[in-house]
Amino acid sequence: MLLNQLAGQLLLATPSLSDPNFRDAVVLVCNHDENGSMGLIINRPRDISLLDVLNDLDIPTTDSPGEAANLNRRVFEGGPVDEFRGFILHDGWHIYESTMQVTPELHLTASRDVLEELGRGEGPEHFMMILGYAGWAAGQLENELAENDWLIAPASHHIVFHEPPEQRWAFGARCMGVERAQLSSQIGHA
Repeated sequence: MLLNQLAGQLLLATPSLSDPNFRDAVVLVCNHDENGSMGLIINRPRDISLLDVLNDLDIPTTDSPGEAANLNRRVFEGGPVDEFRGFILHDGWHIYESTMQVTPELHLTASRDVLEELGRGEGPEHFMMILGYAGWAAGQLENELAENDWLIAPASHHIVFHEPPEQRWAFGARCMGVERAQLSSQIGHA
């Protein structure tokens, strides 16, 4: 697969991947080039909410009862690198100071302005707050792909924002015609 074609795809950890940081992980690849790769695990909710994060950052929040559900959304564990760095993965209707397009329908923002909008009950309709990320050095992800540690599945607005986190791996695999039972930890090489 060409370098620029991995960005915007999902990586589904296979049973052969021995790194416990990625067991059963679904990773959205946000950037992939000759210098390495960056992605976000999108199927590991944590026991903290967006409201907790906004309060820690002293960002004012709305008192509107209708916005309580958005502020009480769980934050996700994005990966083992820089676990306190925050990202908002969101739909593509809003662009902020540091927004990066991952796909035409998925954008990533790491600036405070998106958090301030969410605190006011504004901003993107579909979003996930993610702390930390997954990173690979140049050539590292290609080596893991060659070792069959990952399946590559198409990313979509649906899988990211509408599938329950615990079902994202299976949904992504089904999009490729694969079931977990078909995989073993001893994937062979041709």
